Amino acid sequence: MKEVTVFKDGHAFVVQEGKRPLDARGQVVLPHLPSAVIGTFWAYSADPNLKLNSVVASRRKITLERTALSLREIIEANVGAAAFITEANSNRYQATILGFPARSSEELARTSPPNAEERLPEKGNVVLLRTAEGTKALPIERLQDVTIANPAYKSVSVHEEFRPSLTLGLGSVGGKPAPKSAAVGLMYVQKGIRWIPSYKIDLDGKGNATVKLQATLLNELADLDDVTVNLVIGVPTFAFKETIDPMALEQTAAQLSAYFQTPRPGSRSSLASQFSNAMMTQVARMGDYRQDVESAPAQPVDLPEGTKNEDLFVFTLPKVSLKKGARMMVPVAEYTVPYQDKYVVELPFAPPGEVWRNFNNQQQAELAKLMNAPKAMHKIRLANKSRQPFTTAPALVMREGKVLAQGMMTYASPGASADLSLTVAVDIQVKKTEQETVRTPNALNLNGSKYQKVELSGSLKLTNHRANKIEVEVVRHVLGQVDSATQNGVIRNSNAVESSDFLPAGGDYPHWWEWYSWPWWWTRVNTMGKVTWNVTLEPGKAIDLDYTWHYFWN
Repeated sequence: MKEVTVFKDGHAFVVQEGKRPLDARGQVVLPHLPSAVIGTFWAYSADPNLKLNSVVASRRKITLERTALSLREIIEANVGAAAFITEANSNRYQATILGFPARSSEELARTSPPNAEERLPEKGNVVLLRTAEGTKALPIERLQDVTIANPAYKSVSVHEEFRPSLTLGLGSVGGKPAPKSAAVGLMYVQKGIRWIPSYKIDLDGKGNATVKLQATLLNELADLDDVTVNLVIGVPTFAFKETIDPMALEQTAAQLSAYFQTPRPGSRSSLASQFSNAMMTQVARMGDYRQDVESAPAQPVDLPEGTKNEDLFVFTLPKVSLKKGARMMVPVAEYTVPYQDKYVVELPFAPPGEVWRNFNNQQQAELAKLMNAPKAMHKIRLANKSRQPFTTAPALVMREGKVLAQGMMTYASPGASADLSLTVAVDIQVKKTEQETVRTPNALNLNGSKYQKVELSGSLKLTNHRANKIEVEVVRHVLGQVDSATQNGVIRNSNAVESSDFLPAGGDYPHWWEWYSWPWWWTRVNTMGKVTWNVTLEPGKAIDLDYTWHYFWN
């Protein structure tokens, strides 16, 4: 194996290359037959004097020598030896082992229908023994033991079996004589190696963070011996990844561990999917955090350099050795980036009052507890000043050698920023009040359907009980259209059908969303609103953030 490009979803692009004997017919036989993704399997000649003419995948009959473990195998290994035979009835006598009668593959081919597949020899269930009276056929189940003289005893038996193989047909270029060996190679995509990233972030308390990225390699494909390994950040597209190439001779994909399993459709958690780059979700929110942080540029150390290939970013690790079934952790990148302490209050949208009545008492109590206890979260905002993106991964946050928290790093391309939650900011008090102000019947007539307009107002009161001045980002999501917001609140109303901007951080609908079957007209007459404030709070001071919104209901 020469080079492996590893993706986070468990697929790997494998390049194998080496010299193999070239027979008189210009053929190279490879004993390895990968279970490649259809359309990704390619063979080639690495010798400029030889060209590839054909590749044939087939079953090849091979002969193997193995240590004899059973009585039958011991008898097969000692054909022609003199032995003392003891039958089940305690009858004991001396005989010469002649072996088991068998129908050879050639005989089976002669007696089989036309175009039948080649078969292994059929062996009988009786052992032939030459005794003083003649040749004796003894059923193997009647044989109790066999005693063979030590000088004649053989412990290795010969077996035949079919194994899949590849035969590469090569031809010389320009009529040159064929060499005795040829350099050939294979390249293909197969599932069996993945890498799981993780971060350790050390904060210096002065606005700079040392970000260390390490990779955990999980190898369930093949032994790696001084192989160049490329680790890819990005979302690969293998349109036929669930289909095995016909050249694999209908081999089934190897049974891999839970780290390689594909999540079920609609599943929200899976070992295989937790750390994949949710690009479509994260890029939409990335624009919220693109502001620069004044600081020195990132300072990378001497670790594997990352390169960009189209929309994928690659880290190259040279000379990696890892046995199949083993795991490895390797440092990948390290750089210093600026960060800011951010305090974020994010309030998710709540169901309209008309929907509450469809929930049972337990569900209503759960929602009330969730909606009436807003909290401020202490986060750090990391500005990616490096040349590589931050990838989705667990992140351990430390300061002066002490652990602060563990969170999830989200994707951030170079020049963007990523937020990492630390803990609840208990010194920042948040109080929310909301009420319905006006309900106007028949405010909207659409295609003969009449809708009432429900207008609401809300207020958020933030109090800073810390000893220092802080900056707080407040985000309020509502079901409906935001009409106004005080304190320079930025209003954004989104189309729920075509946009996901209205979803809270993480990009998922709240768990209660599936408790109710939303009417078809909801998205036709309503938008999804969001208000964002960025405020500065002096120690001991408070601020009121007021807003109004409305929605239509049939």
